[in-house]
Formats: sequence, structure tokens, C-alpha cells
Amino acid sequence: MNTTSKYDHIRIEKNKEKQTATIVFDRPEKMNYISMLARKQISQIFDELNEDQDVRVIILKGEGTQAFCAGGSIPEFMETSQEALSHLAVNVAAPERSPKPVIAQLQGYSFGVGFELAMACDFRIAADDTLLGLPEMNLGMIPGSGGTQRVARAVGLTRAKDMIMRARRIPANEAYQWGLLTKVVAKDELEQEIDSLVKELVKFSPLAQKVCKEVLNAAEETPLSAGLQIEGKAYGLLRTTEDFKEGVDAFVEKRKPNFIGE
Repeated sequence: MNTTSKYDHIRIEKNKEKQTATIVFDRPEKMNYISMLARKQISQIFDELNEDQDVRVIILKGEGTQAFCAGGSIPEFMETSQEALSHLAVNVAAPERSPKPVIAQLQGYSFGVGFELAMACDFRIAADDTLLGLPEMNLGMIPGSGGTQRVARAVGLTRAKDMIMRARRIPANEAYQWGLLTKVVAKDELEQEIDSLVKELVKFSPLAQKVCKEVLNAAEETPLSAGLQIEGKAYGLLRTTEDFKEGVDAFVEKRKPNFIGE
């Protein structure tokens, strides 16, 4: 495993054998809070990993056992300009923009920008001690990095208001019932569950996964008629790829396909 740490309490662990890169929020003594500088760096990190051909799946996790990420650096909000605050959601959306599958590995406190980052991921696998929350109301503020919009789209307006306007902490099992989490497992099974999901994802064509993610993300922002056109165009495009030909050949020949992303 190759580990790099040139960022503000964020380190990157690459595993060539598993074809993964893990972004670790590394400030466990302070619940892995994310500074303003780190927010900018998250976008840069994803730009680099998106171009790394050895990385098929990206994982976000927090160091230690108490928190994925308990939020941002509160004092820095008073030191940051109004204009800069208005664009925080751009960097936090980096997992959503990535062409690769992104997994949030959650445990303990997942609050504020930590939860907003998790909501921008494709999969949220949580330990059963996970608590999700957007506590900004306690500060006389609202979530500002995509929290209001992604939660409302995921669970509907009634539950979003119940969670955000009351600054409620949502335990893992309730969050799963709402549709905020992909899966909830015992804490000692979390790493194994992540490994299992990674093994499943890397079996598929990286090109098909990229296109599928784009089409699914478009579904949130387009009417059905436009979404069907996007899906149809993508379907036709993938028909011309080597991976689709390989998939068909492998099916006919009753063997596992060898996808190359072309």
C-alpha cells in the first residue's frame, strides 16, 4: 500500500492490488474536522485520483473510531469572505463529479460538511454507531455545502425539514430506513463490507460505470422526457465500445469478462 500525506490532515492510501484509493480525514483528536484549506484540497485530490488509471474505486473514511467527520472548523467561518462561503458546495461535490465509484465509510459522528461529503458519494456504508446530522441551526446558520438540497432530494421535503430545521441527529438504522444510507453493518464488519463492495465494483466495465453514474446523476435534475433521451444516447454510445463486445462474448462463451475501459 502506498500512502501520501501532503494535505491539511488528509492522507491518501493507494492499494494497487485492490485498485482503490482511500482519502482519510486524519485529525482523530478533534473528530476529523475539515478546515477551509482541506475543503479546497479535497477537490484537488479528486482531480488527481480521477486521472489515475490504477484507481478504480475511491473511498472516504475518518481516522480513529469516534468519527467519520464531525464537521468544519467553526471559527474559520468568521474569517472567510461571504463570496467564498457561497461557493463551498463546489468542492464538496467532488465525489459526485468523479467518474469513478465513490464510497463513504461511515462510523461515529458524521456531521456538517462530513455528512454533506458523504451525501455526494455514490455509496454510504455505515457502522451501526453512526450518527448523521446537519447541526447548523444551532449556530444560527443553515447547511451550505449541498446539505439542504441533497437531503431533500434523497428523503423528501418533510423528512429533510424534520432533520435540518430541528438540527436532529439521525441514528444509522433510522437513516437507512429514510434512504440516506446504502447499508448498515456492525462496526467490526465495516471494513469487510467495504472490501466486499469494492470487489464487486471492480468487476464491471469502468467505462460503463462512468456513463451509468452520469446518467443516474442527471435523473435528479432533468424531467423524465429529457432523462430518457440522455439514457438512450448513453445506451447507444456504449453499444460501440470494446467492453460491451467483450461482455457479450463472455456471456456467450460462459466465462468472466475482461473489461479494459474502452
